[in-house]
Amino acid sequence: MSAQIIDGKAFAEGLRERVAGQTATFSAAAGRAPGLAVVLVGEDPASQVYVRSKHKATIAAGMESFEHRLPAETTQDVLLALVETLNADGAVDGILVQLPLPAHIDENAIIAAISPDKDVDGFHPVNAGRLATGLEGFVPCTPFGCLMLLKDRLGDLSGLDAVVIGRSNIVGKPMAQLLIRESCTVTVAHSRTRDLPALVRRADIVVAAVGRPEMVKGDWLKPGAAVIDVGINRVDGKLVGDVDFASAAAVAGAITPVPGGVGPMTIAVLLRNTLVAAHRNAGLTFDAAAL
Repeated sequence: MSAQIIDGKAFAEGLRERVAGQTATFSAAAGRAPGLAVVLVGEDPASQVYVRSKHKATIAAGMESFEHRLPAETTQDVLLALVETLNADGAVDGILVQLPLPAHIDENAIIAAISPDKDVDGFHPVNAGRLATGLEGFVPCTPFGCLMLLKDRLGDLSGLDAVVIGRSNIVGKPMAQLLIRESCTVTVAHSRTRDLPALVRRADIVVAAVGRPEMVKGDWLKPGAAVIDVGINRVDGKLVGDVDFASAAAVAGAITPVPGGVGPMTIAVLLRNTLVAAHRNAGLTFDAAAL
C-alpha cells in the first residue's frame, strides 16, 4: 500500500488565489486594501525568513504590509505601546507579533495586548475561548490549515477517531478543538502518554505536532489512516517532519510531506484571516464559502 500525498503547496496556492480575488472585491467596496502589521523583535534568523515570506505573500494578495522591525533590546513597554498604536490604527486589520520574542519580554502579555478582533494569529485568550466554546473567532493558522487539508481529502470527518500528538497552544490544543467541532472523537497525546504507539494505532486521523524528528513510525499507524505532519526539523542539513515519512507512507492512506505539506498552508490561512478581519473592521459581510 502506498499513501496518497496531500499536496499542501498546491492547496495553499489555490487558497491564496481565492483570497487575492476576494481582496480585490473588498478593496473596491471599502476604498482601501486590507492591512496586515507584522512586528519582529530581534534578529532571529528563522523569524526573519518567516517575516520576509509573509511580507511577500501579503503584497502578492493585494494587501498592505506594515512591517515593524525592532532591536532585540526593545523593552516590553515599548513593544506594548506599539501594539496599542496598531490596535487603534484603522488601516491595520491584522496584527502579528512574530514569536519567539527575546527572553526579557513576556509573550503572554504581548499576545493579550493585541485586540482580539485584530488577532489574526488566533493566539489571544479570547479567541482561544471562542474556539473552545464554538463561537466565531480567529483560529491559529497552522491547525486551521491542517483541518482544510483533512476535509479536502476526507470530506465529512464526523465520527472519526483522531489523535493529536502535542498539546501546544499554537497547534495541539486548537487542532483538538477544531476536530471536536467536526464531531471527531479526539485524544490529545503528549510526552507523558503511556504506550503512544498503541494509542496512535486506533486513529483514523493522526496529527503529529510534537517537535521530535521522525518520531511517529509506520508500524504505529492504522492501515489507511490520514497523517498530517506539522513538524519541521532540520537533521543533517535536511528538513524532516515528526513522522518517519518512508515507513508511514507504506501504511497510511494519505500523508502530508515535509516540506510541501502543512508549511505553505500557514501563510495562506494568515492571509485568509486578515481578509476576514478587514471585512469585520469595515462592517462588510464576508462570504466564507467563497474560500
